[in-house]
Amino acid sequence: MELPIDHFRLLGVSPASDAQNVLHTLQHRLEKVPDQGFTLEAIRARADLLEASADVLSDTQRRQAYEAQLMAIEQGSEGEGLAAGLDVAPSKELGGLMLLLEAGMPLEAFEATIACLQPPQAPALGSGREADLCLLAALACRAAAAEMRDQRHYEAAAKLLQQGLQQLQRMGQLPDQRLQLSNDLHALLPFRVLGLVSRPLTATQERGEGLELLESLVNRRGGLEGEDDPTLPRDDFQAFIKQIRLFLTVQEQVDLFDRWARGGSATAEFLACYALTASGFAQRKPERIAAAQGRLEASAQPGIQPLLACLHLLLGQIEPAVQHFSSGAGPDLKAWAEEQADAPLAQLCAYCRDWLGRDVLPGYRDIEVDADLEAYFADRDVQAFVDQQDRRQARGQAVMTKAADPIAATAAGWAMPELEPPPEAVVSEQRPRTTRPLALAGITLAAGAALIAGLWLVMRPRPAAPPLASPPVSGQAPTSPRPAQSALTTPAPLTSDAPSQEEVRRLLDDWLAAKAAILDGGNSQANLDQLARPALVADLRSQARTLKARGEQQQVQARIQQFKVINQSPRRIEADVQLDYSEERRAGGKVIQPRTKAELRNIYVFARDGGTWKLADFRSRR
Repeated sequence: MELPIDHFRLLGVSPASDAQNVLHTLQHRLEKVPDQGFTLEAIRARADLLEASADVLSDTQRRQAYEAQLMAIEQGSEGEGLAAGLDVAPSKELGGLMLLLEAGMPLEAFEATIACLQPPQAPALGSGREADLCLLAALACRAAAAEMRDQRHYEAAAKLLQQGLQQLQRMGQLPDQRLQLSNDLHALLPFRVLGLVSRPLTATQERGEGLELLESLVNRRGGLEGEDDPTLPRDDFQAFIKQIRLFLTVQEQVDLFDRWARGGSATAEFLACYALTASGFAQRKPERIAAAQGRLEASAQPGIQPLLACLHLLLGQIEPAVQHFSSGAGPDLKAWAEEQADAPLAQLCAYCRDWLGRDVLPGYRDIEVDADLEAYFADRDVQAFVDQQDRRQARGQAVMTKAADPIAATAAGWAMPELEPPPEAVVSEQRPRTTRPLALAGITLAAGAALIAGLWLVMRPRPAAPPLASPPVSGQAPTSPRPAQSALTTPAPLTSDAPSQEEVRRLLDDWLAAKAAILDGGNSQANLDQLARPALVADLRSQARTLKARGEQQQVQARIQQFKVINQSPRRIEADVQLDYSEERRAGGKVIQPRTKAELRNIYVFARDGGTWKLADFRSRR
């Protein structure tokens, strides 16, 4: 047998080692005998090979000749046809394979060992040589698979472990080692799943294998709530599921969670409802949202009424939506909702938008859509679905004779805000209309009808809050997160399809001025909802409340020195902005924190929500 190793690596010394170091290393290696259970014959063969390498490297003349030979092989000149390997006699093969493994070459050791177990080199059944080779194959297989796992070659590691298992099973040897190999193979499952499902969507075969492995992992665990797998603690498993969802399409999640829900998993039931809702909202298929509503109602889980309110809302079922929200929201959630708007329907819209944007729509590979309720209700398919519901419910109800009349309705004792009729929206008097408050969508449902002009009054963006717990903590309020001198005029919303750099700069100016006024304890004439997204507005209001509770005012001055748009698309704008910034904090008219000044360099991100551009995010430019 020829080992793909030289004397230096076999003994474990560097080419710069002197004879004394060579002999010292030899003594150390001889004393450190492998204790995995090899026979004395294998241990002696290992010692003989170590001594042979030490003899060559500690003899000056022999070492010089050997090094010249290695140099010639490396340069490919005089040594052409030679290989940098060591010839080992058959009686010493076991020792050579052991040393190959010890030298950090487990894959080479495994492959050579497997070759020795095959005919015509196969050892006699029940012999010490067979036991040594099987043990060596198991150890080398585990070590090589660990290396591959560390290099993120998970499928290659799994195939190697499967090969080792099959070989030991064929030999009928080492049940303990087989169990270890099997455990190693199972421990690879999450990594294999992640590696396979993260492949491009066109790699259907690999992704299919990944989904099958995912089901195997969950089933072995005993379901999403199970804990039958000690190799994957609950926290690690939950983190894994959260991570893996990002690589799955919404339909893949619908299918998976549906199957697991049939096994009685409440978590899977909620996730299936979320996936159906995300799919229905993103693809404008209300029938999927209706399926989610039916499943959620059938689950009869506590605390789901606010979530049902959102689903009813998305189906255009306003009265039950408001009723569910009114009866199911806890005190904190109601208090939060009242901060967002005065009208109950607008409060529910704010909650639904926040729920969609934070809990429902994120977490799918093929969904990238904003929680834009206006765009959703403006879709023809959604309008047709709601229209169909209207016609069904209108039977036996009074017919509305004038579509342009203000929509007056009550739901659980509250009055809808009045909406202006569209100038040209005409509804056929021959089709019955319901008196239920469909002002949420603000749409006439005749073919080709336009959105009601008053839609913005109810559907305008509202301050939202940080993510809700899932699934669900629906009776609790989202917690609002942070942040001028009052403006003399009310800034107009920025609605241009392709705003100029100056228009975007003016939008940022308006936001900074409004922010400064509010932090200083005053009021701003600006409609914050038309300047920034809900999270930023909620953050600002939270800061203002904190300052007020302390009896303090924060006087902020932020002046734009340089403003440059660096990236612009139909729905997103990024700007590189340099600010001259200073702030001072007062309490009772006294300065409690002297004014500090700084030059800030930020990247501001603006997004188009519906037809209005708003500040969406900002970050420091480093």
